[in-house]
Amino acid sequence: MRSGARVAAAIEILTDLSARKRPAAEAVKDWMLSHRFAGSKDRAAIGDLVFCALRWQQSSAWRLKADSPRAAVLGALVFGLQESADTLGASFTDDPHAPDPITDEELEAFASPSLAGAPAWVAGDYPEWAHQSLARAFGEAAITEGQALAAPAALDLRANTLKASRDKVLAALSDLPRLTVVPTPTPYAPDGIRLPWTFGRAFNWAGDVAFEKGWFEVQDQGSQLAALLCEAKPGMQVADVCAGGGGKTLALAAAMQNKGQIYAFDVEGQRLGPLVPRLERAAARNVQVRAPAKSRDVLADLEGKMDLALVDAPCTGSGTWRRAPDAKLRLRPTALDMRGREQQEALALGARLIKPGGALVYVTCSVFPEENEDQIAAFLAKNEHFSLDRLTTDVPYWPRTYGIQFTPARTGTDGFYICRLRRS
Repeated sequence: MRSGARVAAAIEILTDLSARKRPAAEAVKDWMLSHRFAGSKDRAAIGDLVFCALRWQQSSAWRLKADSPRAAVLGALVFGLQESADTLGASFTDDPHAPDPITDEELEAFASPSLAGAPAWVAGDYPEWAHQSLARAFGEAAITEGQALAAPAALDLRANTLKASRDKVLAALSDLPRLTVVPTPTPYAPDGIRLPWTFGRAFNWAGDVAFEKGWFEVQDQGSQLAALLCEAKPGMQVADVCAGGGGKTLALAAAMQNKGQIYAFDVEGQRLGPLVPRLERAAARNVQVRAPAKSRDVLADLEGKMDLALVDAPCTGSGTWRRAPDAKLRLRPTALDMRGREQQEALALGARLIKPGGALVYVTCSVFPEENEDQIAAFLAKNEHFSLDRLTTDVPYWPRTYGIQFTPARTGTDGFYICRLRRS
C-alpha cells in the first residue's frame, strides 16, 4: 500500500470508531481481518497512525478547526509525527486510494501550528473533565504532563534475574537482525531494558527466544521501580493482594531470590489465569496463587502474619495513557467514584494481613489525586495503627503529602503512584 492509502485506511477506522464506541485495538483488528491484502508493514503503520491520531485528537481538532477523523489523522502526521505538509500532500497525488487532496484551509493550519490561546486540556490532550484533577496534581505543569502522557511510550523490559542478567539479555537482543532499534539499559531500574518507540515498527517480544526461555518480562520501568520500593527481601512473607497478571509478583519473586513466600491473590480470580504459565517460564518457585472461593476466605490463615502486603489497586489507568490513548477518550468521571470504593476495599484487605512492624505498599498506575493521596488520607483516618513510611529514592518524582508520583515527563515512566505505610 502507498502512504496515501494507509492514511485513508486510518481515517476509515477512526470513522468506524466514532460510529461504534469500542476499544481502538478492536476496530483496528476488524479492519485488518476484512483487508487481508494489507502487508505486515502496512498493518503496523496503519495501526500506529490510528493510535497517534487518538493521542493528539483534541489539539489536532483545535488547530485544524475540525473535529473529524480526517483532521485527527492529518494532525497526527504533521503536528505529532512531524511529516511535512508538502510530503503529505504529494502522497495523495495520483493515488486512487488516497483521501481527498489537502485543502487551502488545511495548508494554512499546517503553517501556523501554535496552540497559543488553546484551553489547557486541548494543549495537553486530555479530557476536559480531568483538568481539575491534573491541575491539582501538577499545577502549571498539567499541560506538560498531559503532553507527555499523550506521546508514544518506549517498550520496557525487565531482565529476570532468576535466569539471566541484564547484560545477558541486552547481548541476546543486540544480536537480533530484525530488531530495528538499539536496546539500552533503563536509566533508573537496575534490571530494565528500553527499546525506543519507532513508527510502524514493533518488536515481537512474545515470539523471541529469550522471552520463551524466561530471560525477560515486559514491564514499564515505573512498575519495576514500584516493585523495588516495596523492599521485599529473601525470606519474607509477602502478599500481593491485587496480583492480576502477575507483573509485580514476578518482580518480587526475583528480588526475593526465590526465598520466602509470596501469596498472589486477586478478587477477580480470572485475572490470575496468565500468572501460572508466567511463573513456570520465569522459574519463580516461591509463589502460591490463591484464587478467591465462594465458600471460604482463602486469605484467613495469613491474617497478621505478612511482612509485606502489596496493594496494586484497581484504578482508572490514567498513568498508562501513553500505551492506550483511546482509554482517555472513553474514560468518564464516574469511574473515579467506582474505583475509589474498590481502592478502599483493597487497602482494607491488605491491611488485615500485616503483622506488627510490617509494611503496606499502595500502588496505582494513575495520576489523579483522588485515587492516590486521597485514598491514603482516608485510610489513615480510619487506621491509627498505620503510619507513613517515607520512601527514599534517587529517581526524579513529584513529592506528595503521602507517597510519591512518577510521570512520563518527570521520570520517563508511566504515571505510577507509590506509598508505603508501616504497621505499629
